[in-house]
Amino acid sequence: MKKNIKYIFYFLVIVLTMSACEDDLDVLPEDDDLVLEDDFFSSTDSYRQLLAGVYGNLSLSGLNGGGSTNIGGLDAGTGQYIRGLWNLQNLSTDEAIFTFENDPGIRGINRTTWDASNVLILGMFSRASFSLALANEFLRQTTDDVLDGRGVSGALRDDIRVFRAEARVLRALSYYHLLDMFGRAPFVTEDSVVGDLDTPEITGEELFGFIESELIAVDGELIPALQNEYGRVDQGVARMILAKLYLNAEVYVGQNRYADCLTLCNQIINSGYSLVPDYSYNFLADNDSNGAQNEIIFPVVNDGLVTQNFGGTTILIQGQVGSFEDNGEDFGVNAGGFGGLFRLRRQFSELFEDPLFDNDARNTIISEERPIDIETVSDPSEGFILGKYSNLRSDGTPGQDRLFTDTDFPLFRLADVHLMYAESHLRGGGGSIATALDLVNQLRERAFGDTSANITPGELTLDFLIDERSRELHWEAHRRQDLRRFGLFTGSSYLWAFKGNSPNGAPISEIFNLFPVPNNSRAANPNLGQNPGY
Repeated sequence: MKKNIKYIFYFLVIVLTMSACEDDLDVLPEDDDLVLEDDFFSSTDSYRQLLAGVYGNLSLSGLNGGGSTNIGGLDAGTGQYIRGLWNLQNLSTDEAIFTFENDPGIRGINRTTWDASNVLILGMFSRASFSLALANEFLRQTTDDVLDGRGVSGALRDDIRVFRAEARVLRALSYYHLLDMFGRAPFVTEDSVVGDLDTPEITGEELFGFIESELIAVDGELIPALQNEYGRVDQGVARMILAKLYLNAEVYVGQNRYADCLTLCNQIINSGYSLVPDYSYNFLADNDSNGAQNEIIFPVVNDGLVTQNFGGTTILIQGQVGSFEDNGEDFGVNAGGFGGLFRLRRQFSELFEDPLFDNDARNTIISEERPIDIETVSDPSEGFILGKYSNLRSDGTPGQDRLFTDTDFPLFRLADVHLMYAESHLRGGGGSIATALDLVNQLRERAFGDTSANITPGELTLDFLIDERSRELHWEAHRRQDLRRFGLFTGSSYLWAFKGNSPNGAPISEIFNLFPVPNNSRAANPNLGQNPGY
């Protein structure tokens, strides 16, 4: 999959150049070797390669290396999918802070003071919308009528049926992200008129219902969990997105769907996934082959040569390098990395403050000669730093490149499912306390290497789980969603450094539970509404 993504992404971009509907989706084809459509589909492997291009939008930002972009008005980093997702889900919370606030959009996200002109928000909204367009184009190119016209039949026709199911899941994934962060999205499917500027909007319960129905509809057409090619969608991926949808249904649409979430968690847990014995293996350069591939339900692939980009794990690994530690060599990149780009806010560091967590494999905090507090955001020597991700393989050798990393981003992991089961049980979704406790303690036993940190039934509470989710899943693009679900993101119930633009944290309005629809996107598509308060 990694080797197919880049070239075929070019073809999809060319197709969409003729049909982009929004200024912020304008694409910039610059490759002289691109094939024409008729030539492309003469190859028996064309459809598999075309599907790889849909996946490519999760990794790539443009056509000509890591510094290129195919979304007009955005730089290569700002417009990369995982970087955009991470910015909004982690950088806006207690888990991280970005040192260089002169970079466009950063200050607003760092301090939860964003508005509809924020370029980081535009980057995520545009890239997710572009994913919808790519998936739709694949689906248009693979309808029964189109395939009949090309004389496609037999086993290839059966393969394409599976490919179409995968494309629908990828489209549902982006709709899920838009629902989670914006509560609304442009509504486009393969049946939409290409080039139509009058794109309708879908919101709330209707958007929730569309995602749900799509994921249910394709379940029987997908390859079973862990049986597909690495990096591709299977039943486990679709069920994971659906479980996430149900876990957050009270937030999204005011519906209690914890029983449905727990049912799906059971299905996923019983699908053959397994926890890799060493927690750190999930975040190494060979996490596609070191055993972590059996825990990672859906990786967004990264390859230092093939999928070069300034998002994904490249910015996470380079950015976690300390400004004066120059410890990039410890993570398989150049010593200076990106010069202290990311640091930890006090409140996250305190989750590992108890001496108990000195032996926790998930505790990769580097604190020596550093104060825990950040008083001046622009001072990279303040605040602890992290060492979670690495461009080293499990045998200690570095990835293929010292700038662009090989480490795949674990968008969904089995460990999350363990914690989702426990939370759904505590919120009345059924199951048993014994199972919930066992699933949580499996994570603790892996982290500590023994049963010394196992918890008791009385200790398994929602307050425990919101902290444990951060200890297990920090920097994996879940934190804002979790804080919102627990009622801690806005208001005054939980404050963290620079929340609400205060060094000690200040309450923020409930309007910040959703991001605004970007001004640029609304200007291009007047049918898009705006969230309250913006």
